[in-house]
Amino acid sequence: MANTGDINVGSVIRYNGELVVITEYQHRTPGNLRAFYQAKMRNLKTGKQTENRFRSGEEVTLVRVEYKMMQFIYTEGEFIVLMDNETYEQVHIPAIMVGEGIEFLKEGMEVKVTFEEDDAILAEPPTFVELEITYAEPGVAGNTATNTLKPAKVETGAEIMVPLFITEGETIKIDTRTRSYVERVKK
Repeated sequence: MANTGDINVGSVIRYNGELVVITEYQHRTPGNLRAFYQAKMRNLKTGKQTENRFRSGEEVTLVRVEYKMMQFIYTEGEFIVLMDNETYEQVHIPAIMVGEGIEFLKEGMEVKVTFEEDDAILAEPPTFVELEITYAEPGVAGNTATNTLKPAKVETGAEIMVPLFITEGETIKIDTRTRSYVERVKK
């Protein structure tokens, strides 16, 4: 058993019989009251967000997890197929585990998968991906002075907002957490 002082953002705990991951965690000491921890958690099965207040020193069940980098192969219905780079074993996991980041997955990309014993419980796409623009409206000359954005489609089919100077055929870097344009990639 662990206590609330052992938890950090990203920790996986068992809360009300369900596995949850801590997304935000703050220690608070309000005036002359007792200190507590305020936690925002996401249920790993349902994706539902919850908040809870833990007393300082309260016991929690910390779940031992193992992280493994796996290669994305393809999508099959509601599942994605990943390959272990060491054993070449293929694993089918629900696409919902990846969240919205699935729109940016391309064959051969590395996905960070979290396992509890032999069960995959969480999958994270790469933080930054480099994808080619397949469709973008042409920018108007002289319109680049302001920080104006336009919609563009990338090779995986996802649509994001990019600056006006980006054109079709260019490769850009995208932050998958915020779905935002980072920079143009020079090849």
